[in-house]
Amino acid sequence: MAWKFHIYLNIRQKVMVGLTVCLLAVGFIGVISYIYLSKIQYKQHVVEIADDLSNTILEIRRYEKNYLLYGSSDDIKENQRYVKQGLEVLANISSESQYVHDRLLLKQLETEFVAYRQVMIQMAASTHKIDGHSRQGIEEQLRERGKNLVELSMRVAVYERRSIIAIIRALKTQLISALVIFLGMGLFLVPMVSKKILTPLRVIERTTLKIAQGHFDPLPVIDTRDETQRVVEAFNRMVAELEKRQEQLLQAKKLSSIGILTSGIAHQLNNPLNNISTSCQILLEEFGQMDPDLAHRMLTNVEQEVHRARDIVRGLLEFSRDKKFSLCPACLCDVVEKAVRLMSSHVPPGIEIVRDVPGNIMLQLETQRMQEVFLNLLMNAIQAIAEPPGRITISAKAEPDNGLTAIIVEDTGTGISEADRGKVFDPFFTTKEVGVGTGLGLSIVYGIVREHQGTISVENKPERGCRFIIRLPSIPQPEKE
Repeated sequence: MAWKFHIYLNIRQKVMVGLTVCLLAVGFIGVISYIYLSKIQYKQHVVEIADDLSNTILEIRRYEKNYLLYGSSDDIKENQRYVKQGLEVLANISSESQYVHDRLLLKQLETEFVAYRQVMIQMAASTHKIDGHSRQGIEEQLRERGKNLVELSMRVAVYERRSIIAIIRALKTQLISALVIFLGMGLFLVPMVSKKILTPLRVIERTTLKIAQGHFDPLPVIDTRDETQRVVEAFNRMVAELEKRQEQLLQAKKLSSIGILTSGIAHQLNNPLNNISTSCQILLEEFGQMDPDLAHRMLTNVEQEVHRARDIVRGLLEFSRDKKFSLCPACLCDVVEKAVRLMSSHVPPGIEIVRDVPGNIMLQLETQRMQEVFLNLLMNAIQAIAEPPGRITISAKAEPDNGLTAIIVEDTGTGISEADRGKVFDPFFTTKEVGVGTGLGLSIVYGIVREHQGTISVENKPERGCRFIIRLPSIPQPEKE
């Protein structure tokens, strides 16, 4: 039975592991490099000693030749002094030697030094006691020992120089290998850091900007078992809470709008109620004596006024009802008419609302929320016309080239300053006095339009006032045969 173990590290642990690995790698490379450099330093020291020994041996050979030529006792003394000096140097360097091969070479050289000294002593002691043939044999032996000294000293120098070159090559190889390893670790760590840390942060940044624009789309949660996953999960909880709060804010704004509309609707209901009351009083007073045709007309009028009052109340109830967002085909003209009807009692004298919406434009709408869009835009337009007379125009036209329908709401008010134009859809931004506006109306309009997969923009008119342009996807018309 195979067991699988999964180790999940958080970002902090991953960073600590990465730094630890890097520090260990740097430390290992540093130690190895230090060892190599120490070897080079030692080998260079041995080379210098070997060169000094070579010079010493040359001096030994020089005094040897002088003695053989002239037989001076001073040459013997100088020769022996240099031999002693060479042995002392060899003794010191042999005690410091860290490598077996070096010790063997130095020991061999020391043995040759001792043998040379013995031959030289023998030559000096038996100068007058041996015949010419024996002396010639000792001289040959002396020359051979001297030659061996020269060759061994050169061998030591050559070997150490080659060792230095080999160490330098190894050091180069190690540094190149370390560079390759670090580049490999970098190529591994950079994508990992980008994937595990930077990419989620960029996604969160983009999503935050979308939330500021009214989009509440949650982020996909990747099973990384680290801080990134927890941040994304917390972010999604925040998005869900913001969406919930936005719905509550939308309903609160809607109730605020209902409060504004209620006073006007009360006036609107007064007219049909007065007509109904007057007709009922006449019918009661003339009951049984009134002309049947007149009574029929008055009852018909009462019925019409009841329908009128019912439509007013129904429109307010439909607007106030909180229901789930659901798109369905609707006539744009009817939605505009209902919104204008709800606002009609709040239109000051001298301000005219003009509708130019073709009756054949059908769009996928959530009618209740789209009514709120027009109500907010109409309220803003009315408030923008500080001094009547003025005009508010609502128009619509299809744009077949891009498959959209453009809805234009324009007024003859004061317009919007260039400094404020880019901020009008931001939540809580308002140019009105404190207590007059909340700065939520156009922000809610923006959110509702985006829910309808549409766009909204604002521009100042060349003559006077401003223009809001809403573009919503058109419903494809069936092709005529």
